[in-house]
Parts: sequence; C-alpha cells; structure tokens
Amino acid sequence: MNAPEPRLSSPSATAPVVDPHALLSARYGTAPEGVPSIALNPVLETLLSHRSVRAFLPDALPAGTLEWLIAAAQSASSSSNLQVFSVVAVEQSARKAALAELAGNQSFIRDAPVFLAWLIDLSRIEQIARDTAAPAEGLKYLDTFIMGAIDAALAAQNVFTAAESLGLGGVYVGALRNQPEPVSAVLGLPQHVFPIFGLALGRPDPARPADVKPRLAQSLMLHREQYSQAPIAERIADYDAHIEAFNRAQGQPPARWTERTLARLKDGAALRGRDRLKEALANQGFELR
Repeated sequence: MNAPEPRLSSPSATAPVVDPHALLSARYGTAPEGVPSIALNPVLETLLSHRSVRAFLPDALPAGTLEWLIAAAQSASSSSNLQVFSVVAVEQSARKAALAELAGNQSFIRDAPVFLAWLIDLSRIEQIARDTAAPAEGLKYLDTFIMGAIDAALAAQNVFTAAESLGLGGVYVGALRNQPEPVSAVLGLPQHVFPIFGLALGRPDPARPADVKPRLAQSLMLHREQYSQAPIAERIADYDAHIEAFNRAQGQPPARWTERTLARLKDGAALRGRDRLKEALANQGFELR
C-alpha cells in the first residue's frame, strides 16, 4: 500500500461556495459580458482571489511551511531544466530592516515574518563548469539572463499561490532593483547572482484587510490569432474609473491608472535607481552579450 501523500491544512477546505462571476466582477471591477459559467475549483478560486497584502500578524510561519513552499517553487517549469534561479529566505529582523531601507523604506518588509529575495543565479552552473573544466560561454548571453528572470518569476508565483492557498498573504517587491549592489551585499551574493525581486509573506492582519484590485479588461489583454490594434481610449477610461473607485475605497489618493502609469515611466529618474540597471548588472559580473 502506498503511503498517504503529506498535506498541509488549507483554510479553503471549509470555505463557502463562491459564485464564479462574483470573482470575475471583483477582478475586473464589473461583471464581464459573454463569459460562460464554469465549475469553480479551489485553484481558480485562489488565483482569482489574489490580492497584495502589506499588513501582517507577527506570527512566524508554521514549521515546515517554508520548505513546502520552496518545493512548490521548484515544481514550476524551468527552461531546459537549467534551474538558473535561487531564493534567500530572510527572517532576521536586522537584515529585513536593511532590505526595507534599501527598497524604498517599505515598512511591511520589516513586519513580514519572512522575506524571500528571488535571484537570477548563474553562479551554480559557472561553478560546475569550472570544476569540470568545461566551457560555458552561453552563460554570458542575454538569453540566459532572461531565462533566469523567467525561472525566478514562475517559481515565485508558484510560492505565492501555494501560500495563499494556506491562508497566507504577501506582496512582491520590485524595489530590490533600486539599489541592487547594496542589496547584494546584505544578502552575501557572489558574482553572477542578481536580486530580481522580493516577496514578503505572512499571515494577513485581519484589522487591515486588503481587497482585490481590478485589472485591465480582457478585451485589452486577450488577442485572438493576431494582435488587435483597435482603439483603446474608451476601455482605458472605463478602467481608470474602476481604479479611481478602488483607490477611494482603500483610503488611497483617488489617482487614475493612466496617471500613475505615466508618472512611473515618464523619465529615468522615475525609475528610482533602476535606470542604472545595466551598470549594476555589470558590477555583478553579467556581460549580457
């Protein structure tokens, strides 16, 4: 007889049945037209209920949770099975505080029980090549770096979804790229390893709940057979209205999506240090031919 598969308890096991169209309405800010109903399952419910959580209870993750989450990460697809990513789990208060300061002084990084720094990691294969006196020129090309970024993103999203299925919450942190050299020093990264983004995880604080943020309409994102070049102004205006209403409901400044998007990308200074990413990559030993 086969041994039973190990399971972590999931709060969704006894959750009430959810209307699939209610999930879609929350995700898009309005009920999308013409979408047939389907039999909802826990995976879809978890994915469609995703939200960014920035307020955490101080409780540490239950024993074994991190290891199960990393198993979920390593279950993601990897290009050619090269597995050119790594992750550093940071739980020490002083190190989290240092990373929070470097990432725009975001306090939730300090507050989260664990902060995961996701890395593009070419050093492992480089060491294998060095130890076996084998050539590895392919490590110096842009495509291999992109593979690392894709592998890390796929693995991290597996972790995030698994964490949410266990009742945890979190938020991604792209601001690790604001000051990548000091971040690399805090994490002790060798050459050919680069911090691409972070993920703060913990038990959401029920006193400061987060809500589902509306996304762009599928008609703007889903193209069939070929890219649609139909006018978008009216649909973008609709989305701006949804985001403005969402921001008001969350007690945030009622800015429109277009305002924030264009402000975020108006010039190099708006990138908050990421305008020198090419230089930072060179400092970590990436040639990117």
